[in-house]
Amino acid sequence: MTELWKLTLAEAAAALEAGRCSAHDLCASLLGRVRAADPQVQAFLTLDETAVLAAADASDARRRAGRSLSRFDGVPLAIKDNLSVAGQPCGCASKILNGYTAPYDATAMGRLREDGFIPFGRVNMDEFAMGSTTENSGIRPTLNPWDTSRVPGGSSGGSAAAVAAGMAPAALGSDTGGSIRQPAGFCGVVGLKPTYGLVSRYGLVAFASSLDQIGPLARTVEDAAILLDGMCGHDPMDSTSLPGRHGGYAAALAEADVRGLRIGLPKEYFEVAGLAPEVRQAVENMAAALEQRGARRVEVTLPRSKYAIATYYIIATAEASANLARFDGIRYGARAHDADDLLATYRQTRARGFGDEVKRRIILGTYVLSSGYYDAYYLRAQKARTLIRQDFEAAYRECDVILAPVAPTPAPRRGELSDPLQMYLADIYTISVNLAGICGISVPCAVTNTGLPVGLQLIGPALGETRLLQTARIVEQAAALGVRFPNL
Repeated sequence: MTELWKLTLAEAAAALEAGRCSAHDLCASLLGRVRAADPQVQAFLTLDETAVLAAADASDARRRAGRSLSRFDGVPLAIKDNLSVAGQPCGCASKILNGYTAPYDATAMGRLREDGFIPFGRVNMDEFAMGSTTENSGIRPTLNPWDTSRVPGGSSGGSAAAVAAGMAPAALGSDTGGSIRQPAGFCGVVGLKPTYGLVSRYGLVAFASSLDQIGPLARTVEDAAILLDGMCGHDPMDSTSLPGRHGGYAAALAEADVRGLRIGLPKEYFEVAGLAPEVRQAVENMAAALEQRGARRVEVTLPRSKYAIATYYIIATAEASANLARFDGIRYGARAHDADDLLATYRQTRARGFGDEVKRRIILGTYVLSSGYYDAYYLRAQKARTLIRQDFEAAYRECDVILAPVAPTPAPRRGELSDPLQMYLADIYTISVNLAGICGISVPCAVTNTGLPVGLQLIGPALGETRLLQTARIVEQAAALGVRFPNL
């Protein structure tokens, strides 16, 4: 039998249901893989082996008694360090939250636990989800398992690296400007950013509240759809949660077909300076493969996409400035105890607890919200955001799904994006999706001559996850890469 750590989420569920393995055996195999591979990848921040095996034993007992919570009861799931899991650390990879333990489950995690999924450790991220490489973690950087001289992307770099390296069948991440899709592309896994409001944000430590969205990273499109089914739906604890019934995404994959589908290629995306030839070729090859399967290629235009980066970094930093004001060392988190007065305590706590990138974004956000600059920057950025969303609405009158790169290049080398501006530009293909509140997915579509994965991005309209996932399934089949693991 295949080593248990190599099973996809769907395969693991099938093995558990058929009695071919126990949840204890599955988790023990993955713990062994973590011990072998994580010293090279550095994806995990904490992993309580005793708690994992106890949860696995409880799952096995339920299954023996005929009371399993679902067919996924006993399947482990790695968790990004900004999602609350009751009784576990939730540090956002930041020194300022050192010692903080979450008192409750995030809604997304709670719903998955109701199906029997087992939280499987806390994985690394850029501090407070601010970064594109996971080099901005306040703890340590995570490395790309395909080439440890390169970055795994960010901010969900730990989630992507853990799944790619075979240390977890799937993981949860968060996407504010591409933080699920970009690391998924760099690490050769599937990463889904759902429509804003489809998955509750309750229990997700906020970076930019109007942009943040929880989503899955997995080895296959089917696994991503399964997790979305488990997480989605209205939540009264989140005022931005969408009403109505949602789901059925995994079941709909059986009807995946691109015949007659209009595939939009935005001309502006292929005019970006710095688009690597191998990335351009991979996207063009997949467009041709979809045409051979009956899809129709359509050129669309997103004329305001050139304003997306400036718009995003005004809105995101403004919201970060407001959200991170609560981290002062008084109510929770690490505190500077050697200050002379309350103001000095605030100042020294934040100076020592926050990393450079977090400080940079707080300062920029405070500036654009300040008196005299609010109208010139923040208000204007909100107007630009509306125009960007309208561009997508116009494009979807001409096409059904948009096809694009995930990033201009494969995974960069460590330190290559140390210049903040270069790091910001790496998100050029992903941030518009968050500004518009629509859905997007990264699917592995090629491998470079040097063995690096190349991800393809599919972008769908709001609540277009069913068609998006069906198209992604066809891309996955056309690429024919299968589930691959790096040689660690």
